[in-house]
Amino acid sequence: MRLRAPLTAGALAAGSLLLVTGCSASSADTGSEDDVIRFATMPVSDDPSVETPVDAMAALLEEETGMAVEITDVPNYSAVIEAVRAGHEDLGIMSGFPSALAVNTGEVDSLVAWPGLDEPVSTCLVLDGSPLRSLADITPDTTIAFADPASSSGFFMPTHMLHEAGLTAGDDFEELFSGGHDRSFMALQEGQADVACTSTIFPSMAGQGDPMFPFEEGETRSIGESISMPISISFLGSQHMSDAKRDALIEAIPAVFSDANRDELGVYMEAMPEGVEPIVEPDAELFQPFVDIAAVADVDISDLG
Repeated sequence: MRLRAPLTAGALAAGSLLLVTGCSASSADTGSEDDVIRFATMPVSDDPSVETPVDAMAALLEEETGMAVEITDVPNYSAVIEAVRAGHEDLGIMSGFPSALAVNTGEVDSLVAWPGLDEPVSTCLVLDGSPLRSLADITPDTTIAFADPASSSGFFMPTHMLHEAGLTAGDDFEELFSGGHDRSFMALQEGQADVACTSTIFPSMAGQGDPMFPFEEGETRSIGESISMPISISFLGSQHMSDAKRDALIEAIPAVFSDANRDELGVYMEAMPEGVEPIVEPDAELFQPFVDIAAVADVDISDLG
């Protein structure tokens, strides 16, 4: 596996602008017909002590496809989408909402997706000593930390939850974009936020010494949970890559990201429901519920193409 340097802030800014305006990138066919799979991922944490199974993921993909795998860490969801859309990367992995954003550009395909479970996706946490007992206790002075404005569990789903409770950012609470789930927890710990809205997977990590969720059991509690999502995770594919590479990935992804490799792939498997079969080349209409929920957050992802 060959690792490349992360995308620069300048590349991120350019990518975000292209996503908003819907402008087409210049042709990016360079390397698209070769036998190297270029895979864009996001860092699991800024903490250098956190082990991420990047090597295992690359090795399994190489074994299944017979191709070399290059993995590039990029800073956020928008940068992954733009890198795949422009053909700089062949593959990206994301949760439901940013996947819907990408698919709705008409320039990115979902190769393989996992359906969600009929259970809450997001939870809004407070410290155990907080005076907030429910969403009804939130006031205009309450600061709520969100992970990323393109995050499913860390923004869109909790925003929908808050909206259903009659709460709107700016009027009924102050919003803080921390830059990541772990940073939302840091903001909660340090008193910069009163509430941290995040994925329901994190509270189960309490008391395990995991830097992604640095709390002991009983130190936090939930004051609200979101609805479920139709798609939990999706692998996005570039329309610039060769048919041979695309076909190899469509076959390899379900084999690699399977229950058999759950322990080996660790955090990358946490959003993929156990015992649930993935959907190969899902129709764009499966992502429509995300478009509807995103409207609550004043983001019309159907128009980003």
